[in-house]
Amino acid sequence: MSDQPGPKGLTHTAVMDWLTRFAATVRSVEPELTALDQKAGDGDFGGNLVTGMDGVRRALDALAAGAGNGERNRRGPDAPLDAAARVFLDDVGGTSGPLFGLLFQELADALGMAAAPPGTAALALGTAAGAAAIQRVGEAEVGDKTMVDALVPAARALASCEPTADPAYALHVAAVAAHRGARSTTDLRARRGRASYTGDHARGVPDPGALAVALLFASAHAELTSLNRLPVS
Repeated sequence: MSDQPGPKGLTHTAVMDWLTRFAATVRSVEPELTALDQKAGDGDFGGNLVTGMDGVRRALDALAAGAGNGERNRRGPDAPLDAAARVFLDDVGGTSGPLFGLLFQELADALGMAAAPPGTAALALGTAAGAAAIQRVGEAEVGDKTMVDALVPAARALASCEPTADPAYALHVAAVAAHRGARSTTDLRARRGRASYTGDHARGVPDPGALAVALLFASAHAELTSLNRLPVS
């Protein structure tokens, strides 16, 4: 995800592109996420995620338009993630809005505090902090059939990478781990979130929030047009 040869790190442009691809991915995959959530929840997850990422795209456009105004950190790699966090924390409804907002905020904080250019070590710290914050707020653990089932494996995968590893490689490893974790929710009985209200009706359906986490990490490399395009290795 580097823009030029030299130390492997996350640049402002690379993170902008990552979030832009995630927004496009979410719009493409929304019907699949909605169909899953109609079986395992109240059916609004896909729509809420699209609304959030549409807002993020507008925030990114505004960030790009104002990038030369001299404001502190406008060109830092943390700025796009901070903008995404504000959108999800302030404007997105449902359970998922604040939780994705927390993840974006922790990633932004980790990249913002890292030595330039931030890389795999910062991604690992931010993802772990995001997972911890979401678990604290949502009171969810691995096995409860929530986004935590994908996020914790992603955090562990990033932590297992060398701190100096190419972020592109590390994000791919995280995407594979998150996808594996998301798929592991298929036969679980939900114990947290809206899906917990449906009891055994959610069995046989992977958690949409967990799949969205996998989509986030996978979108670091390319726009995905289907859940079937999530990496498996």
